[in-house]
Amino acid sequence: MNRYSIHTLCADAKRRFAVGLYWALAGAVITFANPRVFPTGVTLYDPAHAYNSFVLFGTGEGQSYLIDMNGNEVHHWPQAGFPSGLLDPAVTGGKLGHVMVQLSTMDLDKTGGVVPGEVALFRNKTIGELDWGGKIVWQWGSEAPGGAARQHHDWYRLLNGNTLVLSNVVHSIPGFTLPNLIDDAIYEVDTKGEIVWKWLASEHLEEFGFTPLELQRVKETKNPDYLHTNSMAALGPNKWFAQGDQRFHPENILMGSRNANLIVIIDKRTGSIVWRLGPDYPAIAAGERKVPRAVDQIIGQHDPRLIAPGLPGEGNLLLFDNQGEAGYPPAESHFGGSRVLEIDPIEKQIIWAYTGLDSDRAVWTFYSSFISCAQRLPNGNTFIDEGMNGRFFQVTPSRMLKKAFLGHQYDQTKGSPMYTQGPTIAYTTFLQEVVFDLTD
Repeated sequence: MNRYSIHTLCADAKRRFAVGLYWALAGAVITFANPRVFPTGVTLYDPAHAYNSFVLFGTGEGQSYLIDMNGNEVHHWPQAGFPSGLLDPAVTGGKLGHVMVQLSTMDLDKTGGVVPGEVALFRNKTIGELDWGGKIVWQWGSEAPGGAARQHHDWYRLLNGNTLVLSNVVHSIPGFTLPNLIDDAIYEVDTKGEIVWKWLASEHLEEFGFTPLELQRVKETKNPDYLHTNSMAALGPNKWFAQGDQRFHPENILMGSRNANLIVIIDKRTGSIVWRLGPDYPAIAAGERKVPRAVDQIIGQHDPRLIAPGLPGEGNLLLFDNQGEAGYPPAESHFGGSRVLEIDPIEKQIIWAYTGLDSDRAVWTFYSSFISCAQRLPNGNTFIDEGMNGRFFQVTPSRMLKKAFLGHQYDQTKGSPMYTQGPTIAYTTFLQEVVFDLTD
């Protein structure tokens, strides 16, 4: 494969625009033509510096695609997950190419009516494991409370074969203004579909670090999805536990709440919160880029994960800081773009970051107000999914762009984003999402 890049050019190799000048009593208005054609597919690929593998992603149109580094479709499943994700052979009996997806959806009139017009991904009825050929290997839904899995945002297959499922529970919560809310539950489901462990967010509100005023705001919210938990995974083996820190027990669960700007570790044995980042942070200092520094204002983050053993930065927390709108009260941000942050979870310091400025562009050129993820790769690169725009790319430790893909399935007119799994699985090493090595 040769190094190449693709750019969109005008027919006469010049960018032209029309300027219309209109005068009125109120003043003058100048109108510029906006671009209507956007580059898609692989737009940059440096094989010598990119980590070469495959990428799995799901689309808002309900499809899952596996592509190679040139953007060619390697495989396709006619279902999308939330997120779509390949399963590590260590949890499938050595079988390659198994994926987890959503199989069926509830009708709108059966969801409880808490959020009118909920999109299909939030109306999940059944999740399932498919083999490479699309055959259902395992599924869960009818056995779930209310006869529907209501899975959203995340799942995690354990080494014992059980599956952690992040689900919604619609019910009343004492002390809240709204009569019914969307609560977040974590179920551990065995291979027979039985729930063998359960955790409910509303039972731990006092442990989330809210001040009394913030907790009052939470309870008075008009948003029924008051936490909007968007990530959940077992910690797995990590250096902190190996060094004796029991908070980081491999079976404990790392969970993130978008609407509360909160990341916590749940003790699997007791259900208690044993580690926390947020919900309050100091403001981002204007122009501050020096690291290490104390963690500053995170807003509406996605996909916090510990970097796996053996990878550069192992044990550190990697996350996509959207800088959207979230918090009780909503956090103020004057940063103007999104960030990818690598955080020492013990010292709670930022030790590496990526922003639009690191690509020698304006900070706002890298921005996704929702979804998105990041993952550390074996060669030290960081894989980034700028989900709102359907853009995947790799940056080196020095933040140089080495691989970029703008999804051809992304429909700019419909605004339908790509949903990728915040973590990945490489078949040579269990990472946790989006990038997979199928060479074994």
